[in-house]
Amino acid sequence: MGAVWIPIVVIVVLLVVLGLYLWVTYNSIVTLKVRVDEAWSDITVQLKRRADLIPNIIASVKGYASHEKEVFEAVTKARAESISATTPVEASAAENHVQQALKSVFAVAEAYPQLQASQNFLQLQSELVDTEDKVQASRRFYNGGVREFNTKIQVFPNNIYARRLGFTRREFFEVADVAAIAEPPRVQF
Repeated sequence: MGAVWIPIVVIVVLLVVLGLYLWVTYNSIVTLKVRVDEAWSDITVQLKRRADLIPNIIASVKGYASHEKEVFEAVTKARAESISATTPVEASAAENHVQQALKSVFAVAEAYPQLQASQNFLQLQSELVDTEDKVQASRRFYNGGVREFNTKIQVFPNNIYARRLGFTRREFFEVADVAAIAEPPRVQF
């Protein structure tokens, strides 16, 4: 009679171990997913902050260089693209356009010593540099979370379980032209 119970106990133990594995794996995947969502939210907050600064910078520069219409239109278009981006791929493309547009604005600003001495412009520039630093930090945090999440759902045997529960790979927030954003736009006065 004792020999009959051994297979039953082994099966019950295996089922308990499997259940614990599935429970722990599911909870860790959900935790990573929430962390990635939180990191993406941080990025969008910083991008919104930057988008809110851009009209003030344009207004400051426009007062001195109103004839630079193309530059201001490019910045306005890039800002709108940045605000409407909802995915990492869209945000990455918008990021490239904003960086290029801001470089053009600061290049125009270099030609106007009075603007360069303006306390308002200097403060806006300082806030923009601070925001760019925060965007880069948020992007690194987000990409780290995406790396952990993607790894967790792609390793065997988690990949079988995660796929059935609907977890899919997340996109990294990558920038096509890394050199363009290697440093935030800065102007030396």
